[in-house]
Amino acid sequence: MTSKRNKLAYLLAAGATFAAIGATAIFQDGSYSQTAQAATAAAPAATAVDVAPVVARSVVDWQSYSGRLEAVERVDIRPRVAGTITQVHFKNGALVAQGDVLFTIDPEPYKAEVAHAEAQLAAAQARLRYADAEMARAARLVADSTITRRTLDERENNAREAAASVRAAEADVRTARLNLSYTQVTAPIAGRVSRAEITAGNVVAAGAGGVALTSIVSVSPIYAAFDVDEQTYLRHIASVKDDKGVPVRLGLANESDYSRQGVIEHVDNQLDAVSGTIRVRASFENKDGVLVPGLFARIQVGGSEPEPAVMVDERAIGTDQDKKFVLLVGADNKVQYRPISLGSRQEGLRIVTKGLAPGERIIVNGVQHARPGDLVQPNMVAMEKPATQAADAGKAEAGRRGDL
Repeated sequence: MTSKRNKLAYLLAAGATFAAIGATAIFQDGSYSQTAQAATAAAPAATAVDVAPVVARSVVDWQSYSGRLEAVERVDIRPRVAGTITQVHFKNGALVAQGDVLFTIDPEPYKAEVAHAEAQLAAAQARLRYADAEMARAARLVADSTITRRTLDERENNAREAAASVRAAEADVRTARLNLSYTQVTAPIAGRVSRAEITAGNVVAAGAGGVALTSIVSVSPIYAAFDVDEQTYLRHIASVKDDKGVPVRLGLANESDYSRQGVIEHVDNQLDAVSGTIRVRASFENKDGVLVPGLFARIQVGGSEPEPAVMVDERAIGTDQDKKFVLLVGADNKVQYRPISLGSRQEGLRIVTKGLAPGERIIVNGVQHARPGDLVQPNMVAMEKPATQAADAGKAEAGRRGDL
């Protein structure tokens, strides 16, 4: 009985084994069984990614810096004579020309001083005419020996003193007229005026110790001051005899590009040994008046001659802790990890100073879905973004900087 049960169990096990073998076999018509089809479906498919060839161009090597705008000329307007402000002639923040009247100080006291000085001058001139006549008469009488030589000398001396008194009186008249002219406070330079610190009805004191009435800053051109590192100074600035041969461009905080071209106006006479930088000042035209002193400025200094460069789109660049990398697609369509060193941004692309060669294929879209060693299905695209995408990216970057 036990022997029959053992045989039955053996036969059942053998049947199950043959059934499993049959389930994985290939049918005579060449089709796979369900188990084989499931195994085939489990194999991963190649990931579709956008791939672009690395670009090689000749570009100017631009180095980026941060700086501040400074006025070429700035003047604090202070009264040169004391008195009461009777009128303010400008609107706060307006553009003024050189010589425009800004304030009027009560001129009546100074008109009286001019009249008094002119009267003193007239009296001095009368005394001079009398002294000259006396001297001429004495000269004739001394020839006839009617008067002594001493009397002639006294009258000549009186004439000389009278002439000196006339010159002193003329100087007093000029001073009085000058003080009268100072009651009209004018703009010494052309530019944009600040607000009126002292309004009509207030009494002001003269001189540098007095309160400034307002201030004026020149508008165009305008300076941008920034600190340049030693390497850029030696490579781009010191090697050029004429600083104006070094290209400089400027962008504001709300701009994604560099909209203004300028020239280097001044380079300091010594390098700061602590920071390793040297102070540089560039000049930019500002005819529209948008640039005002104190604004933050993004500044780029470039080499005088274009240089060959390898460039990629920034969307292809990944960050691995403190390192930058791209994902390279080889001839076998497998992904490779490639560390790179970056330079400045040029023409919408990023310069790669080390790690890539022109023509190599890198993933520009779908980086997050690819890993080193993966098999991918490359879709070749251009390295540059379309114009609309580039504009949207520029607006997004400008908005991000504005939030900062």
